[in-house]
Amino acid sequence: MNSGIEVTIDGHVQIIRLNRPDVLNSFNRTMALTLQAEIDKARQSSNIRAVLITGNGKAFCAGQDLSEAIDESGPGIENIVVEHYNPIITRLRHIEKPVVCAVNGVAAGAGANIALACDIVIASEQASFIQAFSKIGLIPDSGGTFFLPRLIGTQRALALMMLGDKVSATDALQMGMLYKVTPAEKLMEDALAIAHKLAAMPTKALAFTKQLVYMSATNNLESQLDAEGEFQVKAAATYDYNEGVNAFLEKRSPVFKGE
Repeated sequence: MNSGIEVTIDGHVQIIRLNRPDVLNSFNRTMALTLQAEIDKARQSSNIRAVLITGNGKAFCAGQDLSEAIDESGPGIENIVVEHYNPIITRLRHIEKPVVCAVNGVAAGAGANIALACDIVIASEQASFIQAFSKIGLIPDSGGTFFLPRLIGTQRALALMMLGDKVSATDALQMGMLYKVTPAEKLMEDALAIAHKLAAMPTKALAFTKQLVYMSATNNLESQLDAEGEFQVKAAATYDYNEGVNAFLEKRSPVFKGE
C-alpha cells in the first residue's frame, strides 16, 4: 500500500517526498499520519541534522484529498484538521532541527500552509501558491491564518485568502513568503545544498535560533531579551560552541557534531 510518503537519507539529511502524484500529492489520512511519523523519526535520530520536504511529480501538494473529506465513512473535517494537519504543523515548528521545503509545483490549501510552516522555503520558477479554501466555502487551516499575515502583512494575506488568487513563485518571493526561487531543473540541487549546509552546522544553535524566532511572534521585547540570554547560555555549553571558538582561534574550519 502506498503511504503517500517516500523517505530517503542523504548523509545527515532526511528527504521526505510527498508521493501521491496522481492526485497532485493531496493528503489522505494514511499520508498525513505517515508524515507525522517520519518527522518524529527525524526528531529522534541523532544522525539526522536537517530535513528536506518536497513533492514527487508536477505538484508539491494540492492540500486535502476532497474525496476523503466528503466520504461519510471518512474521518470528517474536524478530525482532518485536528488529527492530520495540526500535528504536522506543530511538528514542523517544534522539531529542533532545520526544515527546508522545496516547492516543485502548485502548493494549494493545506499544501501551501505546510510549505509556509517550514523554516526555509525554496521554490521552483514553476511553483505557485493558492489559498484555495474560500473556493469551496472553507477557511484557511494548517496555520495559514497565523503564518501568512506575519510573512506578507494583513492586507495581502486577507486578499489572497478571500480571493483565492494564484500567486507565482516570483510574486511570492517579492511578497516575502519565500527565501529563494530557482529554475525547476536546479530546485533539488539547490535545496539539497542548503539542507546539507545546515546539517553540517551547529544543530543545537540552529534549534535555539528557530525557537527564539518563533517565540518572538508573541513575546514583548523584554521577554525576548530574557529568552536570548537564556538560550545563549545553553548554546555556550555545547560541544559545537567550543569547537567553533577553537577553530576560529586555530584558523581552521570547524567540524561541528550537532552536540
